[in-house]
Amino acid sequence: MSTHAPVTPAEAADRLALRELVDAYAHCADRRDATSQMALFTEDTRFVVYMDARDPKPTQELHGRQSLAPVFDALNAYAATTHFNGQNTITLDGDHATGVTYCLAHHVTESEDGSRVLMIASIRYLDTMVKHHGAWLFAERLLMVDWTDTRPSQP
Repeated sequence: MSTHAPVTPAEAADRLALRELVDAYAHCADRRDATSQMALFTEDTRFVVYMDARDPKPTQELHGRQSLAPVFDALNAYAATTHFNGQNTITLDGDHATGVTYCLAHHVTESEDGSRVLMIASIRYLDTMVKHHGAWLFAERLLMVDWTDTRPSQP
């Protein structure tokens, strides 16, 4: 059992806001709300995808909030997605924070013949966040895919 130092109300509020930021990203993804999802990032954000976390070379690297639109729009290829955020570790340093969030992302694809496929991805998000005008935003988000599993799914 670990013990924790007392937390100030301001730190507690920041920690809650940071968790809400992480969860808002997943919520926007599952609702296909790319505009709101993009608003969670700084204008000069960096977003890097590693489809194989063991490979040091990124699959995709984007710079700037507007560059995120096609990535978030790509979720429209799925009939449904559900992102379950799990453990989340945050380190606060004033108006800057870093964190790691684990996520199981479920992606359902439906074919014209009615068959369905479920792809589950185990993701780790490595985040750098900044407080900008009182709101926490992602300054950098590294999306690390640790493993995937694809299988038939029932309608």
